[in-house]
Amino acid sequence: MGLLETLGLRAQGHKAGPDDDTETVRKIAAALDQLDPARARHLAAFAFLLTRVALADQKISEEEARAMERIVREKGDFPEAQAVMVVQMAKTQAIALGGTENYLVTRQFKEISNRAQRVDLLRCLFAVAAADQTISHVENSEITAVGLELGFSGEEVASIRAAYRDQLSVLKGQPA
Repeated sequence: MGLLETLGLRAQGHKAGPDDDTETVRKIAAALDQLDPARARHLAAFAFLLTRVALADQKISEEEARAMERIVREKGDFPEAQAVMVVQMAKTQAIALGGTENYLVTRQFKEISNRAQRVDLLRCLFAVAAADQTISHVENSEITAVGLELGFSGEEVASIRAAYRDQLSVLKGQPA
């Protein structure tokens, strides 16, 4: 193992593979064993990041959980029971390891996704945060952090956030 690997860094151009998976992605992807492994890893990281945002305010509302289940069901083309299981596993991992895994899973998602998939993720993050009709300041900050970690500029995140302007708690009741 080289110095970069020992320090947890990768050589430029290194493509993330199953050996690079975080504990969170490994556990959730294992439950999706009927899928292509790359697709399972993608959905595992995606589900965890939805949960990262839902949990930003220290609680996941029923509306947020249902929104995550719906999104995972649609993105994974899963039956409802499997989407519920994936979201439950993501929630368990986020609660247990979120502080240490948040950045690592986001970095991994960046490596295994293309730009269109990352834009789609940001839209889904805002949809989950808005599921209870209000995007709190802390949820907005967490989505912005994820966006920056994914390589988007603040302006790009704000452009995607614009579709959810009416749900931003800081702007509720303000003129459009």
